Amino acid sequence: MRKIAAAALLLLHAPAVTQAQTAPFDMSGERPPGASTAPRLTPPAPPAATAPVPVTPPISVAPAPAPAPITVVPQPAAPALQPGAANAASQPRHRDIRRYLVPFSKFSLNGEYDRRSWSVYLTPEQAAAKASFTFAYQNSIVVAPEASALTVYLNNRPIGQQRVSSADGSSAVTFEVPPGLLQPGANLVTFQAEQRHRTDCSIQSTYELWSNIDPAGTYLSFAGGNAAELSSADAIRAIGIDGAGRTEFDIVVPALEQPGTIKPLLRLAQGLSVLSSMPNQIFAFSTASLPAAGPGKLGVLVGTAAELRPLFLGLPPGAESAPLAAFVTDPRSGSPVLLISGPSWQAVSSAIDTIVSPTDRSADVRRDALTTERWSAPNAPLVFSDTSIALSQLGVKTTEFSGRRFRTSFNVAVPADFYANAYGEAKVLLDAAYTDNVLPGSHIDIYVNDNIASTVPLTSTTGGILRHLPIRVTMRHFKPGLNTIAIETILMTKDDAACAPGATANANPRFALFDTSEVHIPDFARVGQRPNLAAMSGTAYPYGRATEPTPLFIDRVDADTLSAAATLLGQMAVMAGHPIAVETVASPNTIGDRDAIFIGSISQMPATALTQANISTASQASWRPVADTQPGVVDTGTAFEEWNSKVSGGILRSRITAFREWLGRNFDITRSSLQFIPGAEKVFTPSNADTLVIAQGSSPLGEGTWTVVAAPSAKDLREGLEVLTGQLNWPQISGHITTYSSKTGKIDTVPVTRFDFVPSTPWSIANYRLIAANWLSTNILSYASLLVVFVLLIGVATSRMLKTLGRSK
Repeated sequence: MRKIAAAALLLLHAPAVTQAQTAPFDMSGERPPGASTAPRLTPPAPPAATAPVPVTPPISVAPAPAPAPITVVPQPAAPALQPGAANAASQPRHRDIRRYLVPFSKFSLNGEYDRRSWSVYLTPEQAAAKASFTFAYQNSIVVAPEASALTVYLNNRPIGQQRVSSADGSSAVTFEVPPGLLQPGANLVTFQAEQRHRTDCSIQSTYELWSNIDPAGTYLSFAGGNAAELSSADAIRAIGIDGAGRTEFDIVVPALEQPGTIKPLLRLAQGLSVLSSMPNQIFAFSTASLPAAGPGKLGVLVGTAAELRPLFLGLPPGAESAPLAAFVTDPRSGSPVLLISGPSWQAVSSAIDTIVSPTDRSADVRRDALTTERWSAPNAPLVFSDTSIALSQLGVKTTEFSGRRFRTSFNVAVPADFYANAYGEAKVLLDAAYTDNVLPGSHIDIYVNDNIASTVPLTSTTGGILRHLPIRVTMRHFKPGLNTIAIETILMTKDDAACAPGATANANPRFALFDTSEVHIPDFARVGQRPNLAAMSGTAYPYGRATEPTPLFIDRVDADTLSAAATLLGQMAVMAGHPIAVETVASPNTIGDRDAIFIGSISQMPATALTQANISTASQASWRPVADTQPGVVDTGTAFEEWNSKVSGGILRSRITAFREWLGRNFDITRSSLQFIPGAEKVFTPSNADTLVIAQGSSPLGEGTWTVVAAPSAKDLREGLEVLTGQLNWPQISGHITTYSSKTGKIDTVPVTRFDFVPSTPWSIANYRLIAANWLSTNILSYASLLVVFVLLIGVATSRMLKTLGRSK
């Protein structure tokens, strides 16, 4: 009887075993959304007939060698199969893979001509897949569709053109990408807009023309499941962005608060930032589990094998014996996850080095360019001395223009020790042409960082060809790091004055700009300045040049504070071009006179650090953001200004203030320039409307630079740095102190009153002459006094010489 029952039981199980081993269709439980169902090669199963029926998607576990390169290791969606069980294969389900393209939260093409370019990194699988390009846009109602067009280029090849005709609402446009056009690695994406007004021919009307491109509706679609596969070298660089232009690294560390984890984790964060080089990167640390996957997100699991096993089932066995850095598949979403593990934290640090070490660069190696191509292509060349660069190398194309206001821009960069903002002059050697229709009164303007720097009138009535026309550009608006120079041409004609019907659609070129034009930057003074937050935001100075690890004070190790520190250091690493080595310290007494960074809540910040940054220590107890439930709280600064206008003499003071502003605006004469020596910095007290402050000062003995990043709470610190490190806000960090208010979104700066020089180049008479020229140009009263002294000395010397050599009568 027992033999009959056993035989019957074997017959009942036989179909299930056969199906688990050979059937192409999987009848197992429902998979999580987005889980990969493509069949995978698996090790042959031993011939065991008593294994339970598999109920999970197929797996393939591959141990990683030591030291471990980054590999792709698919993982199971449920507890691992018992030994002897066969993996069930299923039919692959193909779906389109979407890559968002716009690296900005808002993207607009303005005026009659606008062109923007940046690069998108694609994997070999994505470059080989069939692709389509989709963008959504809405334009101003005054744009004439019959004379306006949006053109999309991929790798400098037009793939489609669309008439600008979506004033009533957003419209989506899709172009097919020609086969073979995309390439593995960087691919150049360009939007070009040519827009004309419906009825108005004035210069003012050109400012009413715009087309807004929706970042959430602009993407590349790849057909087939292969485009979702990521190879080891491309996964981090191809992380991309989400629909709002942001990139997020979600790092799960079960042992987050244990000693010794901060240094390797911050090194990992900086390495990921440099590898991806995206403009709006944020880091989020947690100890529990990975958040939901999505575009522009990369999950990272970091810890020893024992720490990660409860969080990630089916951990590769190589993690228990050697450092492991591998890409595995998230069983819930099917998205890749970077797994960094090992038998100990020393092994975990070694695995982190396998990822980050390719981004390391010695501080003695000079860069040729700042990496900006992910949001503005090409990369900005870094100019250290007398240099001329053709506009063709800066991304400017030869353009013929038939409108009224032409504008194009390009980027150049200067080092952190740039010191020529008071006397230096660059030149734009312009190659251009204009027709005889252009009237006198037209002009060419040069802007530097959105500040007008020079104007050249066009006076000829017969047109002309300009060959290397020198246009002097003051360097007072240059700053360390990235600088944007724009060329704008205002063209007036008799036809525009008449503005006959159809005149706005005139297609006859009236102006041409040639890419043989050049920008010439002369030798300039080079010396570091302390404090100088603009240099820190521009090139991570002085921390990017450090040869020893930078002391880093973090008040407490929690998820918010560590996320804020990683976001800040990641952005600084991108600006520096390499990760910045840091070492954590528990007290400023151990720092000495070295360069250091302090990050934390204001209440836990060392009083010494606040004093050196000229922040009032009383703010540790008084700085609290104004809550919405406190309508009666009055801001002290606002109230003071209101009472200042009410007291006796307020009208006279307002007139004096207006006169000072007029002197500064027209003659660049300010109160600080009329001092013999710069005055001392005033103690700063953050307003209750502020939620983040970044301040910089010197170390106690004056030999190092201390930067303080503080907020009322760890949550404010994290949220504030996520905003300030964005591509649009980061360049606004400057001066001695920068504050941010989450209530108003306003960023304010306190200019530097007194600074110290920090030698950055070998001693030379030429450089010191330029330094003296810039300092005296800034302090004109000192210059005038020295001039008077030298004149008197010359007079006295001449008088004595004449008495000695001349006649007595």
